[in-house]
Amino acid sequence: MNNEEFQAKQKRGTEKLVHKLIRAIDEHPEKVNNYYDLGSLLTRLNDYQQAEELFMKALGIFEAKKDQAAIDLLNYGLGNLYYEVGKTDAAIKLYNKIEDPKIKADSYLMLAQSYMKKGQHKQAVAYGVTAHELRPADPAINQVLGDSLLALGEFTAAKKYYDVILQRHPGRADTQFNRGIVAMVLGEPYQDYLTQAQQLDPAYYKKSEQRLAEIEKTLQATKKK
Repeated sequence: MNNEEFQAKQKRGTEKLVHKLIRAIDEHPEKVNNYYDLGSLLTRLNDYQQAEELFMKALGIFEAKKDQAAIDLLNYGLGNLYYEVGKTDAAIKLYNKIEDPKIKADSYLMLAQSYMKKGQHKQAVAYGVTAHELRPADPAINQVLGDSLLALGEFTAAKKYYDVILQRHPGRADTQFNRGIVAMVLGEPYQDYLTQAQQLDPAYYKKSEQRLAEIEKTLQATKKK
């Protein structure tokens, strides 16, 4: 199967899934997960307008029923859409509305990622720590904490979160790379981390090389002083 045939097959599979979810909504309009699943799929397919319209329509339905758990799930889905398209402040407002304990850790994680996107790393750490209390082994939560602390220059604290990830998920190139940076700054052996990152994701490594060069340059200048 060549690339064009593979893409065509993938497209047919996606269209089939979209139609299946539309049919599920028609047959069971009372089930919020059908709306959430379709809205999330449309978001992943970059069909943002239709996804937004669907989430807004569903919110109207479940707000009329005063179904708070359903409203929370839909706000989370709509928040993810806004996060994806760069409407970070709108996403933050929605994540802050969520009360359902089932998705509270996810909403705190997305709040941490949203503040990180805005460059507000102290707020990202605050929400990341709260999410971490609910799910301490979650690699995404540990990653956002490590990355935010790294950006704040809290290298020893960042190291702790990266090490938690690498114990169970050594195949994450971004974790390996950032752990290498932390090791470099702390004067620890770092090359193995960077080699792992390069082997796992050469494109990510190449994109991040400039950052690495800048850190090396800063460290050399500090040593000279």
